[in-house]
Amino acid sequence: MNTSASLALRAERTPATPASLALRTKLTPTTPVLRAATAALWRPDGLRRRYPRYLAAMHPLVRASVPLLERAAERCAELDDPASRRLAAYYTRHAEEERDHDAWLLDDLAAVGAAPAALPHPVVVELAGAQYYRIEHEHPVTLLGYMAVLEGNAPGPRLADRLAEATGFPDAAFRTLREHAELDGGHLDDLHRVLDALALTPARQTAVSVSALHTANLLTRLFLSLAADPGGHQ
Repeated sequence: MNTSASLALRAERTPATPASLALRTKLTPTTPVLRAATAALWRPDGLRRRYPRYLAAMHPLVRASVPLLERAAERCAELDDPASRRLAAYYTRHAEEERDHDAWLLDDLAAVGAAPAALPHPVVVELAGAQYYRIEHEHPVTLLGYMAVLEGNAPGPRLADRLAEATGFPDAAFRTLREHAELDGGHLDDLHRVLDALALTPARQTAVSVSALHTANLLTRLFLSLAADPGGHQ
């Protein structure tokens, strides 16, 4: 057997890397940077002032979740191919799972005696706005990269208790953190299953990865901004 034929046969026998594994691999270098930003955000000094700012920043981002998912589902329906139909069903289902989570943040803000921000944090606008662009002008599958980062960096199960102790805020101020600590791990597993089942082309896989890497960079910037300046935006 000649070398070319041998390589072709080997390629046929070698299973392709699952898209979810490829995405996790691409995101690996971002993990320590994002974790460091998260640690800075939750450090004890100034936390009682910083936590309401965090809630106010996250409210418009969470408020954008359902409209993003619904628009992505609509775009999938317009494309009308088997993969897009499967993706539309996933986005529609996930929109229902995310519905009214922004109301949890309003309740958390009320519990700390704060109100929503008059204007969204500029990085939040960029986070959500980039996804609208990608849904409309690239492909709605790119939203999976955004979701993978947000749900892959969900609060830990003990974070709410630790913040409650450090700030003295009532338990009612931490519903969003508690709920997402419980829900987002399962959501991420579901996302990975859908991503692997779509059988994306290499170009589409790259688009998902680019969306995810952009999201990780912006989320790091958001957390560092809140950590560095608890009284406003950088």
